[in-house]
Amino acid sequence: MYVIRTLEKYFIKACRQFPVMLVTGARQVGKTTFLLHLSKKNQTYITLDDPLIQNLAKEDPALFLQRYKPPIIIDEIQYAPELLPYIKIEADRQRKNNLFWLAGSQYFYMMQGITESLAGRVGIINLFGLSLQEKKGSGNTVKPFLPQNITNKCKENNLPKLSLKELYYSIWRGSFPAIALNKDMDWNLFYSSYVQTYLQRDVSYLSQVGDITSFMRFLKAAAARTAQLLNISQLARDADISVNTAKRWMSILIKSGIVYLLEPYYSNVSKRLIKAPKLFFLDTGLCSWLTNWTSPETLEAGAASGAMFETWVISEILKTWQHNGLYPSFYYYRNKDQKEIDLLIVKDGVVYPIEIKKTASPHKQDIHYASLTRLGVKLGPGIIICLVEEPIPLSNDIYAIPASYI
Repeated sequence: MYVIRTLEKYFIKACRQFPVMLVTGARQVGKTTFLLHLSKKNQTYITLDDPLIQNLAKEDPALFLQRYKPPIIIDEIQYAPELLPYIKIEADRQRKNNLFWLAGSQYFYMMQGITESLAGRVGIINLFGLSLQEKKGSGNTVKPFLPQNITNKCKENNLPKLSLKELYYSIWRGSFPAIALNKDMDWNLFYSSYVQTYLQRDVSYLSQVGDITSFMRFLKAAAARTAQLLNISQLARDADISVNTAKRWMSILIKSGIVYLLEPYYSNVSKRLIKAPKLFFLDTGLCSWLTNWTSPETLEAGAASGAMFETWVISEILKTWQHNGLYPSFYYYRNKDQKEIDLLIVKDGVVYPIEIKKTASPHKQDIHYASLTRLGVKLGPGIIICLVEEPIPLSNDIYAIPASYI
């Protein structure tokens, strides 16, 4: 079953501007399905998972492109970066748009090869797992999440509802299409297989990782710290590896689409802000599996409940922007007095504060609006994303909204 993805409109638009399109993202987010759904009858699909085809692409890329002529879809492009200069030559020779569709993970050397070989010729877009709205069938209507837009929507008061049980089922289940759309698929089997595939095919393929067992320990330690400040020294100590190794492995998690680092907001006006980023897993189902939460009920009642809710909200908001082809300015705010705002969205010089709180009884004091006024920035309306059943205006500038409104 195919679910309409928000990214479709932007992808089709970008195809008119570039001869080469690259769709990146973590394994199993639906890159291949996405491209095949949008493909035309005259486009050939080739995957470099096939050892014979991969060998041809690596050993004789010129012959590969003679045999498989554009328009063409090349999956798992990271396995044959040798193809990229020849794709450039073919794109320059034909001088047409929409010749090559590529799909692959954001490996260091692949992305370096893309930017070096195909600069100015490739449109690069990132695909995440399914968003809540995509799972509900309204992916084609999703707009970038911004408090001023949401406050207008709240007045309609006809947006979808989500019970606490449904919310944590969605958080625990995760956003990979294969597991999110098939309730009969075994959760534990899916994620254990996913991790093994990720370790064996992605991580071990990178020269930076030699000890898979240690990397698995590092992966679980990172998952236990989702929605927390990244302390790389502490993470290295818990995983029993060196700090330099932890830094390299964290880069692998970022580049392979497993984690996202939210940078702190700071300016020259204030020097009192903590500068460590916050760590977020991009799929809460994977994070739940790595931290041994075996059911949505135990997750909701457990110690990680609030952190996992925050992780899910950050991921959902990020999808609304990137699936519309936009790379937003996202930050968090925390000063030495421990005044914190979970998310700041900066757009056109305006700062929009967002607090994420697992509560059904929010207060306007939950969002430290006054802390930002001292920074001398232009503030937009603030939002508290929580477990209320209906949107509630807490002041002229602050709304509390249900999580389902993202």
